[in-house]
Amino acid sequence: MSIKYSFKTALNGLQTHKSRSVLTVLGIVIGITAIILVMSLGQGAQNLILGQIQGIGAKTISIAPGRQPTGPTDFVSMFTDSLKDSDLTALSQKTNVPHAASIMPVVFGSEPAIYENNSYRPTIFGGTELFASIYNISVSEGRIFTDDEVKSYADVVVIGSKVNDQLDSNGSLLNQKIKINGRNFKVIGILPKQGQSTFLNFDEAAFIPYTTAQQYVFGKKYFDRMVVEADTEANVPQTVDDIKTTIRNDHNITDPAKDDFFVETQAEAMQTVGTITSVLTLFLAAVAAISLLVGGIGIMNIMLVSVTERTREIGLRKALGATENNILTQFLLEAVILTALGGAIGIFLGASLSFLISLILTKFLAVNWTFVFPVGAAALGLGVAAGVGLVFGIYPARQASRKSPIEALRYE
Repeated sequence: MSIKYSFKTALNGLQTHKSRSVLTVLGIVIGITAIILVMSLGQGAQNLILGQIQGIGAKTISIAPGRQPTGPTDFVSMFTDSLKDSDLTALSQKTNVPHAASIMPVVFGSEPAIYENNSYRPTIFGGTELFASIYNISVSEGRIFTDDEVKSYADVVVIGSKVNDQLDSNGSLLNQKIKINGRNFKVIGILPKQGQSTFLNFDEAAFIPYTTAQQYVFGKKYFDRMVVEADTEANVPQTVDDIKTTIRNDHNITDPAKDDFFVETQAEAMQTVGTITSVLTLFLAAVAAISLLVGGIGIMNIMLVSVTERTREIGLRKALGATENNILTQFLLEAVILTALGGAIGIFLGASLSFLISLILTKFLAVNWTFVFPVGAAALGLGVAAGVGLVFGIYPARQASRKSPIEALRYE
């Protein structure tokens, strides 16, 4: 008997029991849909984060307090006061870090902002006038504060679009005064709507001079971050070494293992984020793949029921000359066809849902999300689905092929 005839016989068998075939396919569909959805969204999230990190610039170097986190317990050490004014002074000296084009200290936190009877709690970001160029943002109205305003502890603020809308839904707060921590700040600039960035939602942020933030808003004498921009991309590694040497000298640290700070470049940040998102995506995909195993067991159970129900059919075919291999091939093909069909439907549903989610994120949440179709995951999912059908279809198929034609014809 040719494989073509076996294939046709298997299709006829599936079409005869449509309801059972649909229920058999369902478990595979759910499993493949989940895998495609997780892989697609995981890749989209990774591309979004890496794109935003790249947007900051390859010459940007970040200095953070505490030890570099290598596990969950290390994140607590990041919230320390190890970065001080003396570090900023030392790093600003050309003799210490000759390839540093600019340095920006950063402090941040959250405080309520009040305008008339309206209140909103934005993220307060204290920096210098360099924040706009470093993070590639610009104002839609007004201007960015100046270096003189930073040095003079000026009460000026640049606010995000959502902060403006929450405090005054009827218009623009440009040149108006809002109250932060009991102090009046003049709104000198308003940012256009741009959504979530890697570390901060600019729409929900208020930017003020770091000197003002330290002295009058947070009352802290240390920095939460420092951002250094190298003069060229080629000089980034040397600049990193100079930064580490300078801060270690300032902190009297002779053993690098005892560093109370860590330095990270954009390339390292991209590598770290890429590793984390890839591992997380694979973990979620592995969890979703469990449903494939459940679907495979369901196929085996339903195929065993099918063998029992079709005992007389099997006996009749054997009586007419069908061999054990013919019966085995037919039932194996039925299982593989069902799972492959389930895989194809699952790929389509997973891709469609992923595209819909990316559309919603882009249109309604203003997130620069790109749809990614995971070709490798789709091919693997389809192959795994067919493999599941083959593996879990062997036992029922062997049971069918071993039935005695005489006993099968007598079966009621």
